Amino acid sequence: MDAAENDGNGPSADGADEPDYAHWTEIPTRWADNDAYGHMNNTVHYAFMDTAVNAWLVEQGGLDYRVGDVIGLCVESQCSYTAEIAFPEVLAVGLSVARLGTSSVHYRVGLYRRDRRTKVAEGRFVHVFVDRDTRRPVPVEGRLRTAVEKLQRSST
Repeated sequence: MDAAENDGNGPSADGADEPDYAHWTEIPTRWADNDAYGHMNNTVHYAFMDTAVNAWLVEQGGLDYRVGDVIGLCVESQCSYTAEIAFPEVLAVGLSVARLGTSSVHYRVGLYRRDRRTKVAEGRFVHVFVDRDTRRPVPVEGRLRTAVEKLQRSST
């Protein structure tokens, strides 16, 4: 298993329980992420959530956002901030699905310090999958649905 990913939840290296997410990935902060106050600007948290969700859909679900017939549109996002973070830190991003509908997916996203003990922010991100041309909702099917189902947790 790559050190940057952990698909299980269970104890961390020091035995502490990790927050309950179906998938983990790490994203490094960048110099440009800091704002005039010396911490990561609030808009960057949303970009990290978007990156975690869409990386999963592309890598695991085969989503072809460039030319595929189906695309995911973000119709809602929300973020609550609980701790500061700044470059050059690395965020551990937890991802789960809270609700899977016919054409929509509600994700739970947690941003933590790399050790997964300090929550930096917690967010909600909602996709509606649509036909690229008509922009009308379409069912989440096939490989994409299988990938999304892997993110479901019994406690979400």
